[in-house]
Amino acid sequence: MSIAGGYVRAVELAHDSGCECVQLFTKNNNQWRAKDLTGEDAEKFQSALARLGIGHPIAHDSYLINLASPDEALWTKSVDALAMELLRAEKLGIPYVVAHPGAYTDSSESQGIERIIGALDAIHRQTAGIQSRVLLENTAGQGTCLGWRFEHLGDILRRVAEPERLGVCLDTCHALAAGYPLETRGQYEATIAALDQAVGLERVKAIHLNDSKQPLGSRVDRHEHIGRGKLGIESFRHLLNDRRFRDTPMYLETPKEQEAGEEMDIVNLRVLRGLIAAPSAAF
Repeated sequence: MSIAGGYVRAVELAHDSGCECVQLFTKNNNQWRAKDLTGEDAEKFQSALARLGIGHPIAHDSYLINLASPDEALWTKSVDALAMELLRAEKLGIPYVVAHPGAYTDSSESQGIERIIGALDAIHRQTAGIQSRVLLENTAGQGTCLGWRFEHLGDILRRVAEPERLGVCLDTCHALAAGYPLETRGQYEATIAALDQAVGLERVKAIHLNDSKQPLGSRVDRHEHIGRGKLGIESFRHLLNDRRFRDTPMYLETPKEQEAGEEMDIVNLRVLRGLIAAPSAAF
């Protein structure tokens, strides 16, 4: 949800759409600078969450950040920016900040991963003692973006100095675009097994539920409304009825549009909730 109008407005929008959790930016996501965050901002935000019954708030980092950059100035700016976002999340009482690992641009995959590991270690040093943590998100693999293979995330998690301060956010659109199918039960189980082997399912702290405009293995990141893209509605049925993710909060990042005067967030939520089986039918 947008924070235009303040953090409280994002919570109100989530409530009006029938959400039970909310993802937001802690600042303008297309700018490096950030407006000062006050104690009053944080108090009003937490009060709105409690008043409207919205739980599991998470943040997404700025799209400008590139922890894999070979450019020293951009890398340093990215480290400082993500550290700042973690500190803002801590002040707001948000436990996780979702971050794309980064793009290696004109270097190499291995060098990019080394840069990400170094960046996260530097960020952790800058934010020692806080509770808010980074969730590394799997990506579609567009261009030179890293994180499209689950093994990329696992490599980073194994090699940082403080792995306990990191988790993972699984994005369904990105998984399909990266070549991980989810539609049949066998495909779904194989993909989740690959995720478990690479990073461990206990590290998956959030899930982005997005359909994909582009097909399996396209390496193109284009989100679509639930059931209207290339994932297939059964992909979402499997995920929503998997007991292993029963307590994992799930978030929509589908386009902000209307259909017949109704917000598509409401439509997408209705479709998803219609897929949830009785507890006895879960697997």
